[in-house]
Amino acid sequence: MTPVAITMMIIAMVTVWGGLGLAMWNLSRHPEDEEQLPEEMPHEL
Repeated sequence: MTPVAITMMIIAMVTVWGGLGLAMWNLSRHPEDEEQLPEEMPHEL
């Protein structure tokens, strides 16, 4: 692989895994409350 391809692969991996890590960190800091979720899904159609 060329150095450019390796660099782009590293950037893509950091973006994907970094986003996953930030999402998990955000959910651990602010968990969803079961009481705030709707009881039944609205019928759109």
